[in-house]
Amino acid sequence: MKKFKYIYGPVPSRRMGNSLGISPIPEKTCNYSCVYCQLGRTDHLSNIREEFFPLEDILSELRDYNVGEHDIDVISIVGEGEPTLYSRLGELIISIKEITKKPVAVITNGALLYDKEVRKELMAADIVLPSVDAYSEEIYKKIDRPYGKFKFNTIRKGLIDFSDEYKGQLHLEIMLVDGFNSSDEDIEAFKEYLKKINYDKVYINTCVRPPAESNVKPVGHDRIAHAVNELNGISIDMLASGSFYSDTENTYDAVLSISSRHPLSQFELKSFLYSRDLSEEDIDSMIAKLSVDERVTVINYGGIKTYRSRKDKRGN
Repeated sequence: MKKFKYIYGPVPSRRMGNSLGISPIPEKTCNYSCVYCQLGRTDHLSNIREEFFPLEDILSELRDYNVGEHDIDVISIVGEGEPTLYSRLGELIISIKEITKKPVAVITNGALLYDKEVRKELMAADIVLPSVDAYSEEIYKKIDRPYGKFKFNTIRKGLIDFSDEYKGQLHLEIMLVDGFNSSDEDIEAFKEYLKKINYDKVYINTCVRPPAESNVKPVGHDRIAHAVNELNGISIDMLASGSFYSDTENTYDAVLSISSRHPLSQFELKSFLYSRDLSEEDIDSMIAKLSVDERVTVINYGGIKTYRSRKDKRGN
């Protein structure tokens, strides 16, 4: 069974159903170091666009995967860093659409939407989902911790310009962080900001998985409900439903592979293990093994254990 380097999943997503992920960016390579990032602090903070991995290698994996043989609703370009840093993003999107008829989504922090070339490349995507974590320079610096001399007004104009030009589905996501951007005044400021953007949906989220910084806390259900009501949004503050999928035959290796790209809550982990028809005894044994595996970090966040594994030096 071939091991995939750039493709993972499908991953269950409340936003888009079963999502096959494509990661064209090395782990933790981003132009932000968001306080809530589920992958931890950004190791390679950069705003230089590069062809990090050969485009043809990524497409070859997608062809080998045979998308039509799997239950997949969307192809998502996201991975473990900021996908718009991939210099051949436009070609990647167009080539994916030549291989499969599944819609292509790009999940981005939106930082590079000020760049006309990036906006042009994204026009080929069916869905673009930028993050909107802030409405002011102060909040932007505190939550997103951007690279270099990024200014909020530049980022805001880029998103507004993109929303005026883009013909596909524009879905925004606001990540509410307790004490940072979740007060009544914050929500009112977001409402004014959203009036300037032509979007189709706005998702309201909070950090349900262990964040990069220990002082970051999720907001309560009442705050989510208030934001949903005021912003006419859609709540995705609950953990993703459904089960993960892996082509890797060995179940333990499959768990390591999945959790290296997408940290698994204890509920998601059990759901995946049940999907492999393991007995309760085998599931308990495997969870115990994961808990002492030096490659796996187990974090208790909000009373829920989350399992995150490290990749080996070959990127597997």
